[in-house]
Amino acid sequence: MSESPISSKAVSKLDSLYEFDREPVSKDKLCGGRYFAGIFAGEHVAATEFVIGALFVSWGASVFDIIVGLLIGNLLAVLTWAFVCAPIAVQTRLTLYWYLRRIGGPFFSLIYNVLNAVLFCILAGCMITVSASAVRIPFNIPAQTQLYPTDFRFVLVVLIVGAVVVTLAILGFKKLANFASICSPWMLLMFIAGAFAMLPLLGEATGVGPIRSFGQFWKMAEHAVWVGTRPDGSPALVGFWHVAAFAWICNLAMHGGLSDMALFRYAKRSSYGFYSAFGMFLGHYLAWICAGVMGAGAAMALNTSLTSLDSGAVAYEALGVAGAIAVVVAGWTTSNPTLYRAGLALQAVTPNWPRWKVTLAAGTVTTIIACFPFVFTKLLDFVGIYGLLLVPAGAIVFTEHWLFPRLGLIRYWASSKNLMLNWPALTAWVVAITLAMYLWMSQTVHLFFLFIPVYVLTAILYIILARLAGAKQAVGRTKPQVDVPTVTAEYDSSTRPDEKTKTNFAVKLSGLIALLSLAVCVVLMVWVFMSDIADYSQRINEFKKWLIVPTLIYFVTATAWQVLRSKKK
Repeated sequence: MSESPISSKAVSKLDSLYEFDREPVSKDKLCGGRYFAGIFAGEHVAATEFVIGALFVSWGASVFDIIVGLLIGNLLAVLTWAFVCAPIAVQTRLTLYWYLRRIGGPFFSLIYNVLNAVLFCILAGCMITVSASAVRIPFNIPAQTQLYPTDFRFVLVVLIVGAVVVTLAILGFKKLANFASICSPWMLLMFIAGAFAMLPLLGEATGVGPIRSFGQFWKMAEHAVWVGTRPDGSPALVGFWHVAAFAWICNLAMHGGLSDMALFRYAKRSSYGFYSAFGMFLGHYLAWICAGVMGAGAAMALNTSLTSLDSGAVAYEALGVAGAIAVVVAGWTTSNPTLYRAGLALQAVTPNWPRWKVTLAAGTVTTIIACFPFVFTKLLDFVGIYGLLLVPAGAIVFTEHWLFPRLGLIRYWASSKNLMLNWPALTAWVVAITLAMYLWMSQTVHLFFLFIPVYVLTAILYIILARLAGAKQAVGRTKPQVDVPTVTAEYDSSTRPDEKTKTNFAVKLSGLIALLSLAVCVVLMVWVFMSDIADYSQRINEFKKWLIVPTLIYFVTATAWQVLRSKKK
Protein backbone atom coordinates (compact mmCIF):
# COMPACT_ATOMS: atom_id res chain seq x y z
CA MET A 1 0.00 0.00 0.00
CA SER A 2 1.44 3.40 -0.95
CA GLU A 3 1.82 6.11 1.63
CA SER A 4 -0.74 8.93 1.44
CA PRO A 5 0.50 12.43 0.45
CA ILE A 6 -0.57 13.85 3.84
CA SER A 7 1.25 11.11 5.75
CA SER A 8 4.33 11.51 3.57
CA LYS A 9 4.37 15.27 4.15
CA ALA A 10 4.02 14.80 7.94
CA VAL A 11 6.94 12.37 8.05
CA SER A 12 9.02 14.73 5.91
CA LYS A 13 8.32 17.59 8.31
CA LEU A 14 9.26 15.47 11.31
CA ASP A 15 12.46 14.35 9.61
CA SER A 16 13.38 18.01 9.14
CA LEU A 17 13.43 18.57 12.91
CA TYR A 18 17.17 17.99 12.98
CA GLU A 19 18.85 18.64 16.32
CA PHE A 20 22.54 18.05 15.43
CA ASP A 21 22.27 14.54 16.81
CA ARG A 22 25.68 13.38 15.56
CA GLU A 23 27.71 16.51 14.86
CA PRO A 24 28.60 19.84 16.49
CA VAL A 25 25.92 22.55 16.59
CA SER A 26 26.56 25.14 13.89
CA LYS A 27 27.23 28.76 14.82
CA ASP A 28 23.97 30.08 13.33
CA LYS A 29 21.95 27.87 15.72
CA LEU A 30 23.48 29.11 18.98
CA CYS A 31 20.98 30.55 21.46
CA GLY A 32 21.03 33.58 23.71
CA GLY A 33 20.82 33.54 27.48
CA ARG A 34 17.04 33.93 27.69
CA TYR A 35 16.57 30.44 26.23
CA PHE A 36 18.60 28.90 29.04
CA ALA A 37 16.96 31.03 31.72
CA GLY A 38 13.58 29.93 30.38
CA ILE A 39 14.32 26.24 30.02
CA PHE A 40 16.00 25.96 33.45
CA ALA A 41 13.23 27.89 35.19
CA GLY A 42 10.59 25.87 33.34
CA GLU A 43 12.20 22.49 34.00
CA HIS A 44 13.08 23.05 37.65
CA VAL A 45 10.00 24.99 38.75
CA ALA A 46 8.19 21.78 38.14
CA ALA A 47 5.75 19.09 39.18
CA THR A 48 8.33 17.22 41.26
CA GLU A 49 8.76 20.33 43.40
CA PHE A 50 5.31 19.64 44.85
CA VAL A 51 6.45 16.10 45.73
CA ILE A 52 9.93 16.91 47.06
CA GLY A 53 8.83 19.94 49.08
CA ALA A 54 6.20 17.81 50.82
CA LEU A 55 8.61 14.90 51.35
CA PHE A 56 11.02 17.06 53.34
CA VAL A 57 8.10 17.86 55.67
CA SER A 58 7.19 14.17 55.97
CA TRP A 59 10.82 13.20 56.60
CA GLY A 60 11.12 15.56 59.55
CA ALA A 61 13.60 18.19 58.33
CA SER A 62 14.00 21.29 60.52
CA VAL A 63 13.62 24.92 59.43
CA PHE A 64 17.40 25.48 59.56
CA ASP A 65 17.97 22.35 57.47
CA ILE A 66 15.69 23.67 54.76
CA ILE A 67 16.56 27.38 54.68
CA VAL A 68 20.36 27.02 54.95
CA GLY A 69 20.93 23.45 53.71
CA LEU A 70 19.08 24.05 50.45
CA LEU A 71 20.98 27.31 49.95
CA ILE A 72 24.36 25.56 50.11
CA GLY A 73 23.34 22.51 48.08
CA ASN A 74 21.80 24.50 45.24
CA LEU A 75 24.82 26.80 45.06
CA LEU A 76 27.06 23.73 44.61
CA ALA A 77 24.77 22.48 41.84
CA VAL A 78 24.99 25.81 39.96
CA LEU A 79 28.79 25.81 40.23
CA THR A 80 28.92 22.26 38.87
CA TRP A 81 26.88 23.25 35.82
CA ALA A 82 28.99 26.37 35.28
CA PHE A 83 32.48 24.89 35.74
CA VAL A 84 32.08 21.22 34.79
CA CYS A 85 29.22 20.71 32.34
CA ALA A 86 28.91 23.92 30.29
CA PRO A 87 32.64 24.32 29.37
CA ILE A 88 32.86 20.81 27.89
CA ALA A 89 29.57 21.30 26.02
CA VAL A 90 30.68 24.64 24.53
CA GLN A 91 34.10 23.31 23.48
CA THR A 92 32.72 20.22 21.74
CA ARG A 93 29.19 21.35 20.71
CA LEU A 94 28.21 17.69 21.02
CA THR A 95 25.74 15.78 23.15
CA LEU A 96 27.26 13.66 25.89
CA TYR A 97 25.88 10.61 24.13
CA TRP A 98 27.86 11.19 20.92
CA TYR A 99 30.97 12.49 22.66
CA LEU A 100 30.98 9.45 24.95
CA ARG A 101 30.96 7.19 21.90
CA ARG A 102 34.25 8.73 20.81
CA ILE A 103 35.80 8.23 24.25
CA GLY A 104 34.35 4.88 25.28
CA GLY A 105 33.74 3.17 21.97
CA PRO A 106 30.45 1.88 20.49
CA PHE A 107 29.81 -0.84 23.09
CA PHE A 108 30.43 1.43 26.06
CA SER A 109 28.18 4.04 24.48
CA LEU A 110 25.49 1.42 23.90
CA ILE A 111 25.49 0.34 27.56
CA TYR A 112 25.44 3.89 28.90
CA ASN A 113 22.87 5.29 26.49
CA VAL A 114 20.37 2.49 27.01
CA LEU A 115 20.69 2.76 30.81
CA ASN A 116 20.49 6.54 30.60
CA ALA A 117 17.40 6.47 28.38
CA VAL A 118 15.60 3.95 30.62
CA LEU A 119 16.26 6.02 33.76
CA PHE A 120 15.22 9.25 32.04
CA CYS A 121 12.04 7.57 30.79
CA ILE A 122 11.20 6.52 34.35
CA LEU A 123 11.85 10.07 35.60
CA ALA A 124 9.77 11.62 32.80
CA GLY A 125 7.05 9.10 33.60
CA CYS A 126 7.03 10.38 37.17
CA MET A 127 6.39 13.90 35.89
CA ILE A 128 3.49 12.71 33.75
CA THR A 129 2.05 10.86 36.75
CA VAL A 130 2.20 14.04 38.82
CA SER A 131 0.49 16.02 36.04
CA ALA A 132 -2.23 13.39 35.83
CA SER A 133 -2.76 13.71 39.60
CA ALA A 134 -4.21 17.16 38.91
CA VAL A 135 -6.21 16.26 35.80
CA ARG A 136 -7.96 13.50 37.78
CA ILE A 137 -9.59 16.00 40.19
CA PRO A 138 -12.48 17.25 37.97
CA PHE A 139 -13.41 13.64 37.24
CA ASN A 140 -13.44 12.62 40.93
CA ILE A 141 -10.78 9.99 40.33
CA PRO A 142 -9.22 8.87 43.66
CA ALA A 143 -5.65 9.90 44.48
CA GLN A 144 -3.13 7.35 43.21
CA THR A 145 -0.72 6.77 46.11
CA GLN A 146 -0.15 3.05 45.57
CA LEU A 147 2.55 1.40 43.44
CA TYR A 148 -0.02 0.60 40.74
CA PRO A 149 -3.12 2.38 39.33
CA THR A 150 -6.38 1.69 41.16
CA ASP A 151 -8.74 3.35 38.64
CA PHE A 152 -8.76 2.77 34.87
CA ARG A 153 -9.83 6.41 34.33
CA PHE A 154 -6.49 7.52 35.74
CA VAL A 155 -4.75 5.43 33.07
CA LEU A 156 -6.76 7.24 30.36
CA VAL A 157 -5.75 10.61 31.82
CA VAL A 158 -2.09 9.55 31.81
CA LEU A 159 -2.30 8.53 28.15
CA ILE A 160 -3.69 11.94 27.15
CA VAL A 161 -1.13 13.90 29.19
CA GLY A 162 1.65 11.68 27.85
CA ALA A 163 0.63 12.37 24.26
CA VAL A 164 1.07 16.11 24.81
CA VAL A 165 4.47 15.63 26.45
CA VAL A 166 5.79 13.41 23.66
CA THR A 167 4.62 15.86 21.00
CA LEU A 168 6.46 18.76 22.62
CA ALA A 169 9.63 16.69 23.10
CA ILE A 170 9.62 15.78 19.41
CA LEU A 171 9.47 19.45 18.39
CA GLY A 172 13.01 20.03 19.73
CA PHE A 173 15.15 22.36 21.85
CA LYS A 174 13.85 25.79 20.87
CA LYS A 175 10.21 24.74 21.10
CA LEU A 176 10.92 23.38 24.60
CA ALA A 177 12.66 26.59 25.62
CA ASN A 178 9.86 28.78 24.25
CA PHE A 179 7.20 26.69 25.98
CA ALA A 180 9.12 26.82 29.27
CA SER A 181 9.70 30.58 29.06
CA ILE A 182 5.94 31.14 28.79
CA CYS A 183 5.08 28.84 31.68
CA SER A 184 7.87 29.52 34.18
CA PRO A 185 6.91 33.05 35.43
CA TRP A 186 3.34 32.00 36.10
CA MET A 187 4.34 28.65 37.66
CA LEU A 188 6.74 30.31 40.08
CA LEU A 189 4.01 32.78 41.04
CA MET A 190 1.61 29.90 41.70
CA PHE A 191 4.05 28.27 44.13
CA ILE A 192 4.44 31.57 45.99
CA ALA A 193 0.70 32.31 45.90
CA GLY A 194 -0.19 28.86 47.21
CA ALA A 195 2.19 29.22 50.15
CA PHE A 196 0.98 32.73 50.99
CA ALA A 197 -2.64 31.55 50.83
CA MET A 198 -1.91 28.89 53.48
CA LEU A 199 0.04 31.16 55.87
CA PRO A 200 -2.99 32.71 57.68
CA LEU A 201 -4.31 29.22 58.48
CA LEU A 202 -0.93 27.96 59.70
CA GLY A 203 -0.26 31.14 61.68
CA GLU A 204 -3.56 30.83 63.52
CA ALA A 205 -3.14 27.10 64.19
CA THR A 206 0.30 27.61 65.77
CA GLY A 207 -0.71 30.65 67.85
CA VAL A 208 1.65 32.95 65.94
CA GLY A 209 -1.23 34.90 64.45
CA PRO A 210 -0.93 36.96 61.26
CA ILE A 211 2.53 36.46 59.81
CA ARG A 212 4.10 39.83 59.00
CA SER A 213 7.82 39.18 59.47
CA PHE A 214 10.45 36.55 58.72
CA GLY A 215 10.78 35.86 62.45
CA GLN A 216 7.07 35.05 62.69
CA PHE A 217 7.36 32.83 59.62
CA TRP A 218 10.28 30.96 61.20
CA LYS A 219 8.38 30.44 64.44
CA MET A 220 5.30 29.19 62.59
CA ALA A 221 7.41 26.85 60.42
CA GLU A 222 9.11 25.34 63.50
CA HIS A 223 5.73 24.32 64.91
CA ALA A 224 3.67 23.46 61.81
CA VAL A 225 5.87 22.72 58.77
CA TRP A 226 9.50 21.65 59.35
CA VAL A 227 9.28 20.58 62.96
CA GLY A 228 12.39 18.38 63.15
CA THR A 229 10.43 15.14 63.54
CA ARG A 230 8.18 13.11 61.30
CA PRO A 231 4.39 13.66 61.52
CA ASP A 232 4.01 10.61 63.80
CA GLY A 233 6.58 12.03 66.22
CA SER A 234 9.37 9.61 65.27
CA PRO A 235 12.94 10.90 64.68
CA ALA A 236 13.73 12.73 61.45
CA LEU A 237 15.07 10.75 58.50
CA VAL A 238 17.19 13.65 57.22
CA GLY A 239 19.38 16.36 58.73
CA PHE A 240 21.22 19.47 57.53
CA TRP A 241 23.86 17.70 55.44
CA HIS A 242 21.29 15.30 53.96
CA VAL A 243 19.24 18.25 52.72
CA ALA A 244 22.32 20.07 51.34
CA ALA A 245 23.61 16.91 49.65
CA PHE A 246 20.24 16.10 48.11
CA ALA A 247 19.94 19.62 46.65
CA TRP A 248 23.34 19.05 45.02
CA ILE A 249 22.68 15.53 43.70
CA CYS A 250 19.06 16.09 42.70
CA ASN A 251 20.27 16.79 39.16
CA LEU A 252 23.59 14.99 39.43
CA ALA A 253 23.16 13.14 36.12
CA MET A 254 22.56 16.47 34.37
CA HIS A 255 25.49 18.51 35.73
CA GLY A 256 28.14 16.17 37.19
CA GLY A 257 27.03 13.40 34.84
CA LEU A 258 27.14 15.87 31.89
CA SER A 259 23.75 14.97 30.37
CA ASP A 260 23.03 18.70 30.04
CA MET A 261 25.71 18.91 27.39
CA ALA A 262 22.63 18.32 25.21
CA LEU A 263 21.39 21.77 26.24
CA PHE A 264 24.62 23.75 26.64
CA ARG A 265 25.97 22.75 23.22
CA TYR A 266 23.64 25.52 22.02
CA ALA A 267 25.14 28.11 24.40
CA LYS A 268 27.20 30.99 23.01
CA ARG A 269 29.65 30.75 25.89
CA SER A 270 30.33 28.51 28.87
CA SER A 271 29.32 31.21 31.38
CA TYR A 272 25.73 30.39 30.42
CA GLY A 273 26.08 27.56 32.93
CA PHE A 274 25.23 30.13 35.59
CA TYR A 275 21.73 30.38 34.09
CA SER A 276 21.08 27.13 35.95
CA ALA A 277 20.60 29.40 38.99
CA PHE A 278 17.16 30.28 37.57
CA GLY A 279 16.20 26.66 38.07
CA MET A 280 17.98 25.99 41.34
CA PHE A 281 17.06 29.08 43.37
CA LEU A 282 13.60 29.63 41.94
CA GLY A 283 12.71 25.94 41.75
CA HIS A 284 14.83 23.86 44.09
CA TYR A 285 14.93 26.54 46.76
CA LEU A 286 11.93 28.84 46.68
CA ALA A 287 9.49 26.33 45.16
CA TRP A 288 10.51 23.54 47.57
CA ILE A 289 9.95 25.86 50.52
CA CYS A 290 6.58 27.00 49.15
CA ALA A 291 5.55 23.41 48.42
CA GLY A 292 6.33 22.42 51.99
CA VAL A 293 4.14 25.25 53.32
CA MET A 294 1.36 24.34 50.87
CA GLY A 295 1.51 20.68 51.82
CA ALA A 296 1.36 21.36 55.56
CA GLY A 297 -1.49 23.84 55.05
CA ALA A 298 -3.47 21.51 52.80
CA ALA A 299 -3.13 18.62 55.25
CA MET A 300 -4.31 20.88 58.07
CA ALA A 301 -7.25 22.26 56.06
CA LEU A 302 -8.38 18.77 55.05
CA ASN A 303 -7.62 17.32 58.50
CA THR A 304 -5.61 14.47 57.04
CA SER A 305 -2.06 13.20 56.78
CA LEU A 306 0.22 14.77 54.19
CA THR A 307 1.29 11.30 53.01
CA SER A 308 -2.28 10.61 51.85
CA LEU A 309 -2.30 13.63 49.51
CA ASP A 310 -0.85 13.72 46.03
CA SER A 311 0.45 16.86 44.30
CA GLY A 312 -2.86 17.58 42.60
CA ALA A 313 -4.78 17.52 45.87
CA VAL A 314 -2.27 19.85 47.59
CA ALA A 315 -2.28 22.41 44.76
CA TYR A 316 -6.06 22.29 44.34
CA GLU A 317 -6.62 22.90 48.05
CA ALA A 318 -4.34 25.95 47.99
CA LEU A 319 -5.10 27.42 44.56
CA GLY A 320 -8.26 25.87 43.20
CA VAL A 321 -8.49 25.11 39.49
CA ALA A 322 -5.43 27.27 38.81
CA GLY A 323 -3.47 24.99 41.13
CA ALA A 324 -4.54 21.92 39.19
CA ILE A 325 -3.41 23.63 35.98
CA ALA A 326 -0.10 24.52 37.66
CA VAL A 327 0.59 20.86 38.43
CA VAL A 328 -0.26 19.82 34.88
CA VAL A 329 1.90 22.50 33.27
CA ALA A 330 4.75 21.91 35.73
CA GLY A 331 4.73 18.23 34.82
CA TRP A 332 4.88 19.04 31.13
CA THR A 333 7.78 21.50 31.41
CA THR A 334 9.84 18.94 33.34
CA SER A 335 9.03 15.80 31.42
CA ASN A 336 9.55 17.47 28.02
CA PRO A 337 13.32 18.13 28.33
CA THR A 338 13.78 14.85 30.23
CA LEU A 339 12.18 12.91 27.39
CA TYR A 340 14.15 15.03 24.90
CA ARG A 341 17.38 13.83 26.55
CA ALA A 342 16.17 10.23 26.48
CA GLY A 343 15.52 10.54 22.75
CA LEU A 344 19.02 11.92 22.14
CA ALA A 345 20.54 9.09 24.20
CA LEU A 346 18.78 6.42 22.14
CA GLN A 347 19.57 8.33 18.93
CA ALA A 348 23.25 7.61 19.51
CA VAL A 349 22.62 3.84 19.43
CA THR A 350 19.99 3.87 16.65
CA PRO A 351 21.90 5.94 14.07
CA ASN A 352 19.56 5.08 11.20
CA TRP A 353 16.48 6.42 12.97
CA PRO A 354 15.57 10.12 12.92
CA ARG A 355 15.34 11.68 16.40
CA TRP A 356 11.55 12.07 16.24
CA LYS A 357 11.05 8.32 15.81
CA VAL A 358 13.38 7.53 18.71
CA THR A 359 11.66 10.12 20.92
CA LEU A 360 8.26 8.72 19.97
CA ALA A 361 9.36 5.22 20.95
CA ALA A 362 10.86 6.47 24.23
CA GLY A 363 7.72 8.52 24.89
CA THR A 364 5.51 5.48 24.44
CA VAL A 365 7.51 3.55 27.04
CA THR A 366 7.50 6.61 29.33
CA THR A 367 3.72 6.97 29.15
CA ILE A 368 3.23 3.30 30.02
CA ILE A 369 5.55 3.72 33.03
CA ALA A 370 3.56 6.80 34.08
CA CYS A 371 0.45 4.66 34.53
CA PHE A 372 2.17 3.09 37.57
CA PRO A 373 2.83 5.69 40.32
CA PHE A 374 5.64 3.65 41.92
CA VAL A 375 8.41 6.17 41.16
CA PHE A 376 6.57 9.18 42.45
CA THR A 377 6.03 7.47 45.82
CA LYS A 378 9.82 6.83 46.16
CA LEU A 379 11.07 9.89 44.32
CA LEU A 380 13.93 11.00 46.58
CA ASP A 381 15.50 7.54 46.64
CA PHE A 382 15.09 7.13 42.89
CA VAL A 383 16.70 10.51 42.19
CA GLY A 384 19.70 9.51 44.30
CA ILE A 385 20.07 6.11 42.62
CA TYR A 386 19.73 7.31 39.03
CA GLY A 387 22.25 10.08 39.59
CA LEU A 388 24.67 7.62 41.19
CA LEU A 389 24.39 5.16 38.30
CA LEU A 390 25.02 7.77 35.61
CA VAL A 391 27.63 10.06 37.17
CA PRO A 392 30.63 7.74 36.53
CA ALA A 393 30.24 8.36 32.80
CA GLY A 394 30.52 12.08 33.49
CA ALA A 395 33.63 11.46 35.57
CA ILE A 396 35.21 9.50 32.70
CA VAL A 397 34.47 12.24 30.15
CA PHE A 398 35.69 14.96 32.52
CA THR A 399 38.89 13.01 33.19
CA GLU A 400 39.70 12.36 29.54
CA HIS A 401 38.71 15.86 28.38
CA TRP A 402 40.52 17.91 31.05
CA LEU A 403 43.01 15.70 32.91
CA PHE A 404 44.47 13.45 30.21
CA PRO A 405 46.36 16.25 28.38
CA ARG A 406 47.82 17.43 31.71
CA LEU A 407 48.92 13.90 32.64
CA GLY A 408 50.59 13.15 29.32
CA LEU A 409 47.78 10.85 28.18
CA ILE A 410 46.04 11.07 24.83
CA ARG A 411 42.43 11.96 24.35
CA TYR A 412 40.38 9.48 22.33
CA TRP A 413 43.07 6.82 22.71
CA ALA A 414 40.44 4.07 22.47
CA SER A 415 39.19 5.46 19.14
CA SER A 416 42.72 5.75 17.79
CA LYS A 417 43.20 2.06 18.58
CA ASN A 418 39.83 1.25 16.95
CA LEU A 419 38.57 -0.37 20.16
CA MET A 420 34.90 -1.30 20.19
CA LEU A 421 34.95 -1.10 23.99
CA ASN A 422 37.05 1.09 26.27
CA TRP A 423 37.45 -1.59 28.93
CA PRO A 424 39.26 0.69 31.47
CA ALA A 425 36.27 3.04 31.39
CA LEU A 426 33.75 0.24 31.86
CA THR A 427 35.83 -1.37 34.62
CA ALA A 428 36.17 1.93 36.51
CA TRP A 429 32.41 2.47 36.25
CA VAL A 430 31.46 -1.03 37.42
CA VAL A 431 33.95 -1.10 40.31
CA ALA A 432 32.88 2.34 41.59
CA ILE A 433 29.17 1.51 41.41
CA THR A 434 29.67 -1.91 43.03
CA LEU A 435 31.47 -0.31 45.96
CA ALA A 436 28.78 2.36 46.24
CA MET A 437 25.99 -0.22 46.28
CA TYR A 438 27.79 -2.16 49.01
CA LEU A 439 28.26 0.95 51.15
CA TRP A 440 24.61 1.91 50.67
CA MET A 441 23.08 -1.53 51.25
CA SER A 442 25.24 -2.05 54.35
CA GLN A 443 24.11 1.39 55.59
CA THR A 444 27.74 2.45 55.95
CA VAL A 445 27.22 5.64 53.91
CA HIS A 446 23.91 7.37 53.20
CA LEU A 447 22.78 7.30 49.57
CA PHE A 448 22.94 11.10 49.28
CA PHE A 449 26.66 11.18 50.18
CA LEU A 450 27.93 8.43 47.86
CA PHE A 451 28.39 10.52 44.71
CA ILE A 452 31.67 12.17 45.79
CA PRO A 453 33.61 8.93 46.46
CA VAL A 454 32.08 7.38 43.31
CA TYR A 455 33.19 10.33 41.15
CA VAL A 456 36.71 10.45 42.57
CA LEU A 457 37.21 6.67 42.52
CA THR A 458 36.00 6.42 38.91
CA ALA A 459 38.43 9.14 37.79
CA ILE A 460 41.43 7.59 39.61
CA LEU A 461 40.70 4.07 38.37
CA TYR A 462 40.23 5.26 34.81
CA ILE A 463 43.54 7.14 34.77
CA ILE A 464 45.44 4.12 36.11
CA LEU A 465 43.75 1.54 33.87
CA ALA A 466 43.91 3.71 30.74
CA ARG A 467 47.65 4.22 31.26
CA LEU A 468 48.10 0.45 31.61
CA ALA A 469 45.98 -0.14 28.51
CA GLY A 470 48.20 2.07 26.36
CA ALA A 471 46.64 5.53 26.47
CA LYS A 472 50.09 7.08 26.76
CA GLN A 473 51.36 5.39 23.61
CA ALA A 474 48.21 5.86 21.56
CA VAL A 475 48.64 7.60 18.25
CA GLY A 476 46.40 10.61 17.84
CA ARG A 477 45.95 14.28 18.47
CA THR A 478 45.87 15.62 22.01
CA LYS A 479 43.23 18.23 21.24
CA PRO A 480 39.57 17.52 20.60
CA GLN A 481 38.94 16.67 16.96
CA VAL A 482 35.80 18.77 17.05
CA ASP A 483 35.43 22.15 15.43
CA VAL A 484 34.30 24.79 17.91
CA PRO A 485 31.97 27.33 16.28
CA THR A 486 32.46 31.01 16.87
CA VAL A 487 30.16 32.31 19.53
CA THR A 488 27.94 34.53 17.45
CA ALA A 489 24.40 33.80 16.39
CA GLU A 490 22.91 35.05 13.18
CA TYR A 491 19.36 36.24 12.79
CA ASP A 492 17.39 37.33 9.76
CA SER A 493 15.82 40.71 10.54
CA SER A 494 14.58 41.52 7.06
CA THR A 495 11.14 42.93 7.80
CA ARG A 496 9.39 45.70 5.94
CA PRO A 497 8.94 48.96 7.97
CA ASP A 498 5.13 48.90 8.01
CA GLU A 499 5.03 45.23 9.09
CA LYS A 500 7.64 45.92 11.75
CA THR A 501 5.57 48.76 13.26
CA LYS A 502 2.44 46.61 13.43
CA THR A 503 4.37 43.71 14.90
CA ASN A 504 6.04 45.91 17.51
CA PHE A 505 2.67 47.24 18.69
CA ALA A 506 1.15 43.75 18.89
CA VAL A 507 4.19 42.42 20.78
CA LYS A 508 4.08 45.28 23.29
CA LEU A 509 0.32 45.05 23.79
CA SER A 510 0.26 41.29 24.33
CA GLY A 511 3.28 41.50 26.63
CA LEU A 512 1.69 44.29 28.67
CA ILE A 513 -1.57 42.37 29.13
CA ALA A 514 0.39 39.26 30.17
CA LEU A 515 2.27 41.26 32.82
CA LEU A 516 -0.94 42.87 34.07
CA SER A 517 -2.59 39.47 34.43
CA LEU A 518 0.34 38.32 36.59
CA ALA A 519 -0.05 41.51 38.63
CA VAL A 520 -3.71 40.64 39.24
CA CYS A 521 -2.60 37.21 40.53
CA VAL A 522 -0.25 39.00 42.95
CA VAL A 523 -3.06 41.30 44.14
CA LEU A 524 -5.33 38.32 44.82
CA MET A 525 -2.49 36.58 46.69
CA VAL A 526 -1.85 39.60 48.91
CA TRP A 527 -5.59 40.02 49.50
CA VAL A 528 -5.99 36.53 50.95
CA PHE A 529 -2.66 36.71 52.81
CA MET A 530 -3.69 39.91 54.64
CA SER A 531 -6.99 38.46 55.82
CA ASP A 532 -7.87 37.97 59.47
CA ILE A 533 -8.81 34.48 60.56
CA ALA A 534 -12.45 35.61 60.82
CA ASP A 535 -12.75 36.33 57.10
CA TYR A 536 -10.07 33.92 55.92
CA SER A 537 -12.50 31.18 54.90
CA GLN A 538 -14.48 33.53 52.69
CA ARG A 539 -11.39 35.10 51.14
CA ILE A 540 -9.61 31.82 50.39
CA ASN A 541 -12.68 30.52 48.59
CA GLU A 542 -12.98 33.71 46.53
CA PHE A 543 -9.25 33.57 45.83
CA LYS A 544 -9.43 30.02 44.47
CA LYS A 545 -12.54 30.88 42.45
CA TRP A 546 -11.15 33.95 40.66
CA LEU A 547 -7.48 33.04 40.26
CA ILE A 548 -8.28 31.07 37.12
CA VAL A 549 -9.37 34.22 35.24
CA PRO A 550 -6.02 36.08 35.14
CA THR A 551 -4.36 32.69 34.62
CA LEU A 552 -6.21 32.05 31.36
CA ILE A 553 -5.62 35.62 30.19
CA TYR A 554 -1.92 35.24 30.90
CA PHE A 555 -1.51 32.07 28.84
CA VAL A 556 -3.37 33.51 25.85
CA THR A 557 -1.47 36.80 25.80
CA ALA A 558 1.93 35.36 26.75
CA THR A 559 1.65 32.80 23.95
CA ALA A 560 0.70 35.58 21.51
CA TRP A 561 3.69 37.62 22.72
CA GLN A 562 6.05 34.69 22.20
CA VAL A 563 4.74 33.89 18.70
CA LEU A 564 4.74 37.52 17.52
CA ARG A 565 8.18 38.13 18.96
CA SER A 566 9.56 35.07 17.16
CA LYS A 567 8.02 36.23 13.86
CA LYS A 568 9.55 39.65 14.33
CA LYS A 569 13.00 38.07 14.66
